[in-house]
Amino acid sequence: MISVAEATQRIVSAFAVVDSETVAVGDADGRVLAETVHARMTQPPAPMSSMDGYAVRAADTPGTLKSVGSAPAGHPYLGSVNRGEAVRIFTGGVVPTGADAIVIQEDAEANGALVTMKVAAKPGKHIRAAGMDFREGDVLAPMGKRLTPRDLSLIAAGDVAKVVVSRKPLVAIAATGDELSAPGEKREAGGIVASSGYGLKAMIENWGGSVRDLGILPDRIEAIQGIAQHAAGADLVVTLGGASVGDHDLIQKALGSKGFALDFWKIAMRPGKPLIFGRLADIPLIGLPGNPVSALVCAILFVQPAIGALLGGNTAVATRAARLIGALTANDNRQDYLRAETFLKDGELWVRAFDVQDSSMLSALARSDALIVRPPLGPSVAEGARVEIIPL
Repeated sequence: MISVAEATQRIVSAFAVVDSETVAVGDADGRVLAETVHARMTQPPAPMSSMDGYAVRAADTPGTLKSVGSAPAGHPYLGSVNRGEAVRIFTGGVVPTGADAIVIQEDAEANGALVTMKVAAKPGKHIRAAGMDFREGDVLAPMGKRLTPRDLSLIAAGDVAKVVVSRKPLVAIAATGDELSAPGEKREAGGIVASSGYGLKAMIENWGGSVRDLGILPDRIEAIQGIAQHAAGADLVVTLGGASVGDHDLIQKALGSKGFALDFWKIAMRPGKPLIFGRLADIPLIGLPGNPVSALVCAILFVQPAIGALLGGNTAVATRAARLIGALTANDNRQDYLRAETFLKDGELWVRAFDVQDSSMLSALARSDALIVRPPLGPSVAEGARVEIIPL
């Protein structure tokens, strides 16, 4: 068995970054930038009023001024504000030449063409300076960043209509096993529902990939060999089941004649020891365990970094520290990932492992919002001590 760290390194190093494509900003949520985005304009492009009121020369206030025009948003006043003059302005309106302050409408009293400013204005008050947000040429989002809805608004504000992003990696997934059936379908005696693929597909899409689902394959050599044909063009193949040592665990046996070359098999971890990694001709293949909890935990630890490598982004699984509720006994020689729930107490994050950690229990994984990471041969841990967790 190899360590989790070595397995991760060997998987990540097997991938090259996918090619790029250009998409509209409105279609770029969750995509990873393949090129840095620069602003094509300055924002605000000119001094703008942040309030409804009057654009004035601060030196003329307080006092009564002559209103010479108006400047609603999108309709600038084309003249200049001279001594003794004011321009009615609204939020988002361009501050006219000559004005250096805004008197809000609550501090002004209009009487026909005359407006009395009841306060002394301060230069720059209620004015958003040109370029206060960003200037033309500024970096709005760096290459490698996974775009959020907030990024999309910023990029659009910079007058950028299209961005260059990494193509979504294509992941072909296949479940294997005579005992499996889809939800809602008739099950034979001893059969179970194939559930892992639904979580795996959602995870892959959340991580930035796209999925080609090859369905449920029976435990027959010729059926499993079909993966090679149907996965053509994929960036990664992920199988579910068939990764152990039983007579019906056929991934390695069936795909050997189709160009499969094994890199490693078995990782010193729990859950998920029987994981396969290799190449199916020129496509990397990760064979996840058939156990649903093991499959999904291994997907978080190994499929997620693989997609990160394909996208040219982050390949590290995010971790953080939390204080332990309850105590943990010493660990054996396998790295352990305990399903757990977190709590906030006095501004600190606390975590508690579920009492039962049987790897068949999907209900515990669904209730979890973290995995507690226990290193191999880790000593017992007392309540209140800090432990490493993977937030879910």
